[in-house]
Amino acid sequence: MDRLSNRLFPIHPDQLTAARSWVDHGERTPLKPRSASSVVLIRDSAVGTETYLSYRRGQSPLGVVGFPGGSIEESDDDAVEWFGPTPLSWAKALGIEDHNLARRHVLAAIRELFEETGVLLAGPDASSLVEGTNGREWMKAREAINEGECNFSEILQRRGLGVRTDLIKPLSHWLSPDFAHRRFDTHYFAAAQPVNQEPTILASKGVWGEWRWAAQEVERRNTTQLGDEVGQPNTVGCTLSDLAVPAVEIILEKIGSSRGCIAYLSHKRPVKVYYPQLAEQNGGLMLEVACPKLTEGGSAQRGR
Repeated sequence: MDRLSNRLFPIHPDQLTAARSWVDHGERTPLKPRSASSVVLIRDSAVGTETYLSYRRGQSPLGVVGFPGGSIEESDDDAVEWFGPTPLSWAKALGIEDHNLARRHVLAAIRELFEETGVLLAGPDASSLVEGTNGREWMKAREAINEGECNFSEILQRRGLGVRTDLIKPLSHWLSPDFAHRRFDTHYFAAAQPVNQEPTILASKGVWGEWRWAAQEVERRNTTQLGDEVGQPNTVGCTLSDLAVPAVEIILEKIGSSRGCIAYLSHKRPVKVYYPQLAEQNGGLMLEVACPKLTEGGSAQRGR
C-alpha cells in the first residue's frame, strides 16, 4: 500500500484573497460543491506516455490548464444505451452509495470528453466503437450540446449508439478546498485514445489543446515553458503549479512514472479521496494535500 506524505502546492493568485479571508475571519460553512467528472485521455508515443491537456477559460476548479471535464448536468439522467459495468458496479468502484449519482458521474465523463475533444466512447454494441469523429457533422453535434440546443442522449440515439463505460477507468476523487468560491466534487477517470479518433478543440470555445509528454511536463514543472506555449495572458510566465490544480499535477506524475498506457490503465488502484487544506508556510498560505508517497512505477515522487 502506498504511504502518504503531505505535499504543498501554491494557491492560484486569483484565489489568495478568498483563502486569506477564510483564515482571517474564521472558518465558515463552505459552499456546497458541484458534482463533476474529468477524463484523463492517454496514449503511448515514441517518447513516452502522453496525455491530452487543454486551456480552460475563467477560473475553473479543474485548473487553467487541465483535462477535459465539467459539471454534471440534469441531462446526465437521460436514458441511454449502456455497455459495460452497471451503475451499481460503478458505485462500488467509485465509493459512492448512490448508484444513480455514480451513473451521472460516468455519463458526464463520457459526455464532457466528447464535447470538449470530439473523442466519443460509444458504439453500436458492446464490442464496437464509432470511428472518425472529426467531421463537420460531429463538430455541429458538439456545438449543439455546448449551446444547450440538444442533449448528449439525443446525439447517441440518432446514431444508434450506446456509451462504452468499459473503456474508462476510475482514478481518484477530489474535493475543492473549503475557501473556494467555486467548488467541485470531482471524479477523475482515465481512457486510452481510441483508434481512428483524434482530439480537437471545440470550434466556438476552444483556445488550446495538445498531447503532452507527461514525464517531461513534470520534469520541467518549475519552468514557464508550458504556460508560454499555451500563449494566453493568464498563462504566459506561469509554471505548471500556477496553471494546474494539484489533481492535475499529481496525475501527471503518476502517468509519467508508469510503464505505458496499458500499464497505467490496468493498475489496480482504490479511489482515494483528496481534500486540499489551507496551511501556513513561511508567512504565506499554501494548499496541503495528503498524497501517495510512491509512484505507480514504484519510485519515490520528487518532493516540493
